[in-house]
Amino acid sequence: MKELTGEKLEKELERLKQMRSYEDTYPGMVVCGIDEAGRGPLAGPVVAGAVILPADCQILYLNDSKKLSEKKRELLFHEIKEKAVSYGIGIVGPGQIDEINILQATYEAMRQAIGQLKVKPQILLNDAVTIPLAEGIQVPIVKGDAKSVSIAAASILAKVTRDQMMTEYDTLFPEYGFGKHKGYGTAAHIQALKDHGPCPIHRRSFIKNFVESKN
Repeated sequence: MKELTGEKLEKELERLKQMRSYEDTYPGMVVCGIDEAGRGPLAGPVVAGAVILPADCQILYLNDSKKLSEKKRELLFHEIKEKAVSYGIGIVGPGQIDEINILQATYEAMRQAIGQLKVKPQILLNDAVTIPLAEGIQVPIVKGDAKSVSIAAASILAKVTRDQMMTEYDTLFPEYGFGKHKGYGTAAHIQALKDHGPCPIHRRSFIKNFVESKN
């Protein structure tokens, strides 16, 4: 990534300082950011990330994963994993999504991610949700991935992990174009569904309006 200097570096550091305001509210406590990727697609898993960053951690360009290019997300993905105190990634597949619904599947992926942490968090900064059965003080933040460095880091881990999985699925089921749309309901994806019917990673509960699903 392009190295920042002078005024641009100062502006970026100030932006990151503002994104640490929630973390700075809990000095001396273990703060974990949590976010998910893949609640809306017609196919593939929902993936959650949980990240505990050091108090003095500085990762330039850290932001909501949706505001970053694919290349920048992948570079940050590796930097976050290197610099984090601990991180976890939870994955719930389409079969379980159909069985328990997407919201409950999202909560389950988040609990999995938290369960992988090597350090027990005291504060959970969540992107707009309160996670049932999760231990610790929970702080739901609307659009938290753009307001908290910890949630932003979790959003990047979740997004990149899921995108990598969908790219791999594209080699198994090339007729659907998963490498391009990552399972979201684009016109091309819906047309492929109508032409070929669902494949094993389609969420049957999500595609009822497009095809007759055989159970």
